[in-house]
Amino acid sequence: MGGAARSGQQDMARVVSRAMSAREHVIVQAGTGTGKSLGYLVPLLVDCARRGNRGLVSTATLALQRQILVKDAPAVIDAVAEHTGVRLRVAVLKGWSNYLCLNRISGGYPDEDALFSLEGSDTEKSDAADRYATDSGREIIRLREWAKTTDTGDRDDLTPGVPDLVWRRASVSKRECLGKTCPFINECFAQRARETANDADVVVTNHSLFGINATGDTDLFPGINAVVIDEAHELAGRVRDQARVELSQSLITRVARTLRTHAKISVSALEKGAIALGSALEPLDEGLLVERPEALRDALIDVNDALGQAGRELKNSSVDAASKTLARAAIDELAEAIAAWSADSERMITWVTRPDVGGEHLNLAPLDVAPALGSRGFGDRPAILTSATLKLGGSFTSIAHDCGLSISGQPWNGIDVGTPFVPQSQGILYTAAHIPPPGHSGPSPQVLDELVDLVRAAGGGTLALFSSWKAAQAGAQALRKDTEFPILMQGEDTVSALVTRFREDTDSCLVGTLSLWQGVDVVGHSCRLVVIDRIPFPHPADPVAQARSRDAERRGLNGFRTVSLTHASLLMAQGAGRLLRSVSDRGVVAVLDSRLSTKSYGAFIRASMPPLWPTEDPDVVRSALQRLRDSSGDA
Repeated sequence: MGGAARSGQQDMARVVSRAMSAREHVIVQAGTGTGKSLGYLVPLLVDCARRGNRGLVSTATLALQRQILVKDAPAVIDAVAEHTGVRLRVAVLKGWSNYLCLNRISGGYPDEDALFSLEGSDTEKSDAADRYATDSGREIIRLREWAKTTDTGDRDDLTPGVPDLVWRRASVSKRECLGKTCPFINECFAQRARETANDADVVVTNHSLFGINATGDTDLFPGINAVVIDEAHELAGRVRDQARVELSQSLITRVARTLRTHAKISVSALEKGAIALGSALEPLDEGLLVERPEALRDALIDVNDALGQAGRELKNSSVDAASKTLARAAIDELAEAIAAWSADSERMITWVTRPDVGGEHLNLAPLDVAPALGSRGFGDRPAILTSATLKLGGSFTSIAHDCGLSISGQPWNGIDVGTPFVPQSQGILYTAAHIPPPGHSGPSPQVLDELVDLVRAAGGGTLALFSSWKAAQAGAQALRKDTEFPILMQGEDTVSALVTRFREDTDSCLVGTLSLWQGVDVVGHSCRLVVIDRIPFPHPADPVAQARSRDAERRGLNGFRTVSLTHASLLMAQGAGRLLRSVSDRGVVAVLDSRLSTKSYGAFIRASMPPLWPTEDPDVVRSALQRLRDSSGDA
């Protein structure tokens, strides 16, 4: 295939092949540079070709889906065909709303007023409406032209893209789809993608859709014999996020408006229920809801009764099919949220948020997604979970539990196939043990001074990772004030554009928060220093972490170690992993949180991170950075 032999990749392929033959689960930690995509694609596709099986690959992001489909899989398909005589078909499958709806783009759907979300004075709303109508109109016209030439209707194939608000007016959710009654059913992009995937030998999807399949009643991936989860460290979180639902006065009001507009039915009871819910939520504090107030329970009983009445009236409505489908979709959205509320409260996380003044939201998410993943997601099919960061504190137990392998009924084992890099020789882990432990008011002056000094010693080339937006802003401000290097701040441009500039300017610094801790792949001298301001434990008020910790305590476990420590260790491993992206990379990971050295849990975190050469000596690390700066990355 034109590549170089990698022992870790070969080990991974053998382990994956054995797991599929024995119908067992396996967790494979494959460090950066291993080539894990080929490490699982080769044995998976060989198995499919030789035995006539179907395989599924789930990734963390749509971008990785595309990389596998466009870059990795074609090369493997050719190689497998040469050795087996079977040319496999690989298809990608995304959520319904990722595809253009020909009926909607042609005006076949009655649309809600798209300006409901605009805020401000009447004059500001009017100006915004004019701008929106003009700009979105141009984009809709461009989408209509694109619809004539695209073979996929896939949003990712549209260049340049369009804003989310515009795309929502050109796509539909699965609930809103007219199905067989749609005049464009034979040309439907989403339906065609589903049919292509059903006929393919290997389907490439994403964790959110995999989660919908695992937690829902419909089998989106029939006949699958083996499952591969890439970037498996994100699986449980992504599945929990996609299963989260919201209830609010504004949601119910919107559903009522949709029913009145499209179904022409009375919604006064539903509107009263919305007001009652708003009144019940208004006095509640933000955060985890441990006890469910009686007023909240009564309000949702009223909403559920009103929704049932609306559903019965909708059946007798004489409106057209498109209007009835939109009305039914609105009812189903609200019914799903009420069903989550009605589930066992001990197995649901319930919390209140207040994104706007007077706009309280009731949020619900499953406490534990492991049962759904273990039983329905994997079941008795062999499952291969892989990532560069799965072994937390030296053990695979945490990931096996969170992803459901421990309860799937099938045996599992874990293996670390290593990395072609030599972290001890290529990089330094510096812990600023002399700095006082972090407080709650943002980075201390000592942390900012240390950041500036390290960046100066390195001559730029720094990825500065902060655990909060406030801290990132303080770090960027300090660097702009006290250094002459170009400072690229997250939020000032798209992440991809910022990473490109960071890669091209070897003396620039990229500053950001949690979304930059993963996925930034910059090879070479441009990223010679990675600074982490503090250990990223979940915020004490994080309702999901709180609920999971309480549940761990109920099961006799240590809530802090089970939830907060594993969460922080995973992010620390991911953040430190930004440094070495090739065998020739050299650099320093600097952690400005002394707790990594002084607290007992620091050993667990360090065991989860790449094994860089450790030091706490400020002079040693500054000298190393200066040598690295002066050598331009050659030594």
